[in-house]
Amino acid sequence: MTALVFRTLLSHWRRRPFQIVTLLLGLTVATALWSAVQAVNAEARASYAAAASRLGGDQLDSFTVQGANSFDQSAYIALRRAGWEVSPMVEGRIRRADTTLRIIGFDPLTAPPQMGTGATLDADELGGFFGPGGVAFAEPDLIARLDGVDLPELRAVDGTPPRTLLMDIGAAQRLLDLDGQLTRLVSVPTATGPDPSDVTGLAFTRTPPEQGNDINALTDSFHLNLTAFGVLSFVVGLFIVYSAIGLAFEQRKPMLRTLRACGVPLARLLWVMLAELAALALIAGLAGVALGYFVAAALLPDVAATLDGLYGANVDGTLAFRPGWWAAGLAISMLGALIAAADTLWRTVHLPLLAPAQPNAWLGAQRRAMRWQIMAASLFIALAILGAALANSLIAGFALIAALMLGAALALPTLLSFALRVGAARARGPVSQWVWADGRLQLSRLSLALMALLVALSANIGVGTMVSSFRETFTGWLDQRLASEIYLTARDEAQADAILTYVAPRTTAQLPIFSTDLRWQGQQVELFGVADHATYRDNWPLIAQGPAPWDQLRARTGVLVNEQLALREGISPGDRLSLPTPSGLWALEVAAIYSDYGNPRGQLMVNVAGLTERFPDVDRLRYALRLPPGQAPDLIADLTERFDLGPQQIIDQQAIKSLSLSIFERTFTVTAALNVLTLGVAALALFTAMLTLQLMRLPAVAPLWAMGLTRAQLARIEMGRTVLLALLTGVLAIPVGLALAWVLMTIINVQAFGWRLPIFLYPLDWLRLVLLALVAAALAAALPALRLARTPPGALLRVFADER
Repeated sequence: MTALVFRTLLSHWRRRPFQIVTLLLGLTVATALWSAVQAVNAEARASYAAAASRLGGDQLDSFTVQGANSFDQSAYIALRRAGWEVSPMVEGRIRRADTTLRIIGFDPLTAPPQMGTGATLDADELGGFFGPGGVAFAEPDLIARLDGVDLPELRAVDGTPPRTLLMDIGAAQRLLDLDGQLTRLVSVPTATGPDPSDVTGLAFTRTPPEQGNDINALTDSFHLNLTAFGVLSFVVGLFIVYSAIGLAFEQRKPMLRTLRACGVPLARLLWVMLAELAALALIAGLAGVALGYFVAAALLPDVAATLDGLYGANVDGTLAFRPGWWAAGLAISMLGALIAAADTLWRTVHLPLLAPAQPNAWLGAQRRAMRWQIMAASLFIALAILGAALANSLIAGFALIAALMLGAALALPTLLSFALRVGAARARGPVSQWVWADGRLQLSRLSLALMALLVALSANIGVGTMVSSFRETFTGWLDQRLASEIYLTARDEAQADAILTYVAPRTTAQLPIFSTDLRWQGQQVELFGVADHATYRDNWPLIAQGPAPWDQLRARTGVLVNEQLALREGISPGDRLSLPTPSGLWALEVAAIYSDYGNPRGQLMVNVAGLTERFPDVDRLRYALRLPPGQAPDLIADLTERFDLGPQQIIDQQAIKSLSLSIFERTFTVTAALNVLTLGVAALALFTAMLTLQLMRLPAVAPLWAMGLTRAQLARIEMGRTVLLALLTGVLAIPVGLALAWVLMTIINVQAFGWRLPIFLYPLDWLRLVLLALVAAALAAALPALRLARTPPGALLRVFADER
């Protein structure tokens, strides 16, 4: 009996192959977009884990000096002599061949076993490793990219983190201009000894391995945003599946009635339907995961560039096979198919035996479902309003977005029905009244596709508003922050003095930009010293300030705090801060809060004279040079030739702006791609709904044809009604999209990155999206309308012959 029931159910798909193609296509696309996002996230996290585990980063304690990026290697010697089993390391970044390289220098002779370095080198390799030129280990692809670049000899070692060179500590010191300096020490967690501060006189901080690598926490917001887009794309794809399953069920009602009447138990029928669904979901899942692999491979290079540019996270640009996300893709395909079919299965269980053959019973069920839908929409919208007032975390923010989108989607049919009812009330003539009334009748069959269109349009409007607002704000912010014409970084203080003396007649101001790192409130903070000059007074972007912030800075009694740190620590102008320095605590009043887009770290600004007084060993290498207009290119060329400056040592503001904007554009490449894909899936959902609906429309349009309307007129009416519904949906999507933009910019962005963006409105962008929705709706309705226009008269006449 089970096999017979199964073959009977499958016969429906043989008679209507387009429906099974629609179902499989919807589930495949939904699974592909979800799997692509999961593959990208999995690859990035695998790269973080590889970087953390390389050289024992996930097993070793780290020793750093508070308030300093580096320290003299004599401290390491003193600790070794005092009994500490520590190993020195030097880390930094350089730019070569248009690639930012992470340099890691280590000592294989003193490295703990967890680092797995010295044990892998034989005597000959150790000789080359310590040789005058040195040897650097790198991944094979990176070596090919760096062919001909002035670097130590490169040797291929599989498993090396992306864009990373591992080398002897002496070679790393020379390459990073850190002669005699170390950046940190490492040891096994069980290592003990006398207090490092007592031995060296430096304020050492020991960090356990689980806290030593915070790149996962830093990038969590980025991956959470990608996951949200994956979920959105999956939900939009499920609209297609839900529509296809619902249509198939409507058409199989006589078949189900016959099977039940022949004695097939309800439980067995349900299990066979579930088995059929599982088989289809497995086929679509396999195809979707395979397609998702190619989508992820296309997106991953831009994701890698974004993570490198924004967070300094090295991610390999190639995609590896990872069983975890393949299995997750198949599981989500199964789960999605079950969710899409749940309503159909539930209605089958709870309706009486002969209800599938009774239109009035199903109409009543649909009305009851509509009432429940309105109640659910009201509940979700109420939760969204409540969440807007209370959301204070990323998870809460995304829950608010989910409630907003679900509430809007569920409310859409009711709002469209109301609009159609208003149109019907103002209609004149029988044909016009039929058009509006028939639109309300067909709305239930098109509502799912229109919901998908609403979600996709709202997401495009919301994310587009966020990105455009960010672009406009970021461009203006760059103009404020990068007011100086040239930014100079000297190799040493002697070179800096020589350059400043040489350019003095050609510059209007030489502004020092000194900085150091310090540990404050349990976190690493950048402390910058700047001069009291009109460049800062006139341009620096303050978003909250006291009475005279720049006067306080000049008097060395005030400090400026970036928005990220202020939001994280609840800091406001007028608060008092105590900063640790080598000479003791430095008490300062918060003079102002300034915007600092793109920087995930906390940052403080003080008077440069106060900084050098409190941190006498701070590097005095960076300066901003103010010049008369148009003088920057000639001066850069002159200084480059005279002082042999590299491209990273002397940069004009235009180059920095171009680099920053290119990083910005890369940041949202993946977002834009997912937006386009989501809108494409929504258009596909509308197309499939229209095409399947056309198969059921003959009984509704045949009487009008018999009364004198031509097939071409009926086709135009069908197409016009679809475009009208798409227009109404597009108009309703605008306020939903703006609400989504508000959530993204005032809640998600603040929780993820630590800054708040102003919201700018772009009506022309909304108009373009609505027009795009109309074009998609017209294309979706074109083929069904054409088929209706070409329907043979005999087919229309058979409608009356088949009436019972």
